This record gives sequence, structure tokens and C-alpha cells, in this order.
Amino acid sequence: MTTATTDPARERLRRWRLVLGGDAADGTGRALSGRDAAMDGALAALYGKGDGPRPGRDRSAGLGASAPSVARWLGDIRTYFPSPVVQVMQRDAIDRLGLATLLLEPEMLEAVEADVHLVGTLLSLNEAMPETTKQTARAVVRKVVEDLEKRLATRTRATLTGALDRSARVSRPRHHDIDWNRTIAANLKHYLPEYRTVVPERLVGYGHASQSVKKEVVLCVDQSGSMAASVVHASVFGAVLASMRSISTRLVVFDTAVVDLTDQLDDPVDVLFGTRLGGGTDINRALAYCQSRITRPAETVVVLISDLYEGGIRDEMLKRVAAMKASGVQFVTLLALSDEGAPAYDREHAAALAALGTPAFACTPDLFPEVMAAAIERRPLPVPDAG
Repeated sequence: MTTATTDPARERLRRWRLVLGGDAADGTGRALSGRDAAMDGALAALYGKGDGPRPGRDRSAGLGASAPSVARWLGDIRTYFPSPVVQVMQRDAIDRLGLATLLLEPEMLEAVEADVHLVGTLLSLNEAMPETTKQTARAVVRKVVEDLEKRLATRTRATLTGALDRSARVSRPRHHDIDWNRTIAANLKHYLPEYRTVVPERLVGYGHASQSVKKEVVLCVDQSGSMAASVVHASVFGAVLASMRSISTRLVVFDTAVVDLTDQLDDPVDVLFGTRLGGGTDINRALAYCQSRITRPAETVVVLISDLYEGGIRDEMLKRVAAMKASGVQFVTLLALSDEGAPAYDREHAAALAALGTPAFACTPDLFPEVMAAAIERRPLPVPDAG
């Protein structure tokens, strides 16, 4: 006898039944049992309609308001679905069914699958979180942060170390330190057509980070609610950059107030719990603070991470960016630092920044080291899409 797992037609019918939810109009006529019925019940509790889940019948929603029922559901979805799907379902449950307040209970936090979005939700609940929950919440956040560090730290350090070495040019390099591409570019005027060669009157070489002037990086991060994933990634990158002796790193977060979290960069979890997601936005005030801390403009990279919805003084903000650039600062504007693409953002402000020579674009965490390397070397940024 052919089973559902070996018969393509029956398998397609099974999948459609799980997708459509078993209402009278689903058209499959397929009944579910066993594991499939349990999966359908978990989906029904979140995505259906009505007062409560009824596996095997019409799909209906309802996890109830009690922590035990939600904890059981969280356990079920981790049993039946792969981790990326679990994270999406958790996010949908928080958004659709208003389960955020249940995350204030330690037993709930122990049951969830931790990801960047869950960290954002916990940070938004930080001020309402009872002391009994905070220790568990910190453990959840630390797991996500450590996973991100494992993914991002090694490549970031390697990429930026190379950029720092290349930026420390010397004019009398040893043979193995010659940067041939830049040497040729610097000597094109000495091209001899009859010999079809360039006479390298001036050599350009790679130096070493120890020979270079220490670079300064300022991360200026919008902590409005829509920027939660960017705040998480920025805290991790801030800690990684701060661990590099050849870079002096400052981390500033802002809404309508400005908070300097540089002293906490040795622990990105402390940084995250020092943020306050939500509230308004005053980019101009944040940039004024960052500008006041810059002592060596030519060696400084300022990275503004914001969706650019300015609640402060727009013209002053743009003048401040222009002034920093004129002084020699490398200014980078990221609409987001996350894996989710560009968020909603203020296109008028993005266009105004682009006119100043600072295109605004969304950046994935994997691209961020390349963006920073380009900024350090003062070469064009690897902009994925024009802002």
C-alpha cells in the first residue's frame, strides 16, 4: 500500500490541508490524525479564528491567557517545527495575540526560542520587568548575543585589521610591503608608451597597524522601537570593535535623550539593558553630542544607524553632518543594521544626506565589516541599494 509520504499526490493534499486549516471550504476532504493533527492544532491556536483550537475540525485560534497553556504551545511548536519557523510563530504570537506581558514570567522565558526579535521585545519590557524575571531575561539575551558574536566577531576583526594595515601606508616600503595597485595608480603620469611600462618613481606600501594613528569609531544608534534589531547588532559590533586595540570605539544611543554607553562595551548584554526602546527621535541632539567628542576628525568614522524620522531640527542635523564631513570625518548612514532589509524610513532626509555625499542604505550584519573597512580606508562604500 502506498503511504502519504511516498505518494506525491497524497503528500501535496496533506500539505494543502495543513495550510488551509480544515474549514469546510478547504476543498481537500482530508482528515488528519496523530502528529499531523497535533501540528494543525498548534497552527490553529495561532492563525485560526474563533474561541479555541479544535484539531481535526475547522481551524480556530486561541492560546488562552494563562502561562501554562502558552508554555505547552511553545513546547509543541518546538517539537513539530524547525527553529526558524518556531521563531516566526513566536513573533506572530506576540504580535497577534498580545503575549508580550506573559514574557515577564520566568517560566515563559525558559520555554521560548531565543532570537534577535525576542531580545527586542524583552528590551521593550525591561522597565516593567519584575526582578524575579530579569535574571532569566539576561540569560536569554546573553545566549542570542553570544551566538551573534560567534557568527560575526572573527570576520569583523580580520576584515578591519586588514583595512587598518592597508591604511597605514609608508612611502619607503620593503619589497614585500609594496601595494602594487596603488603604486601603479600613483605613477600613471610616468607611463612610457614606447616601453609599455610605468616608472614607479614613488612607491606606496602597506604599513602595520602599530605604525598607524589609532582610528576612532563612533556608533550613533537610534533606539526607537522600530530599530530593535539594529540596536542588538550594534551592541555586538560595538563590543567587537572595542576589543581591538587599534580602534577607539564609542557607542551612543538616543531617542529624544542621548546616552553614552561606551563604558559598558566590555559586555554587550549590559549595553542592551542600558537602552530604552521606544519614544521619540532627536538625531540632531545625538549628532551634536557625538561631534563634541571628536578630537581627531581625519581619523574618525561616525556611523549613524537610524530610519531618519527626525523629531528634532532637520536643518541643524544636516548642517552638522556637512560640518563633520568638511572637518575630515568619514560619515556613514545606515537605515538599519539587520537581516531584514530596509525598514520604513524618511526618504526626504535620506535624499538630503545623499546630496551631502552620504548615501543612506540598509546594511546586513554580514556586510557591516566591509562597510567599516571601506570607511577606514576612505574608499567608496559597498552600497547594496541607493537610499
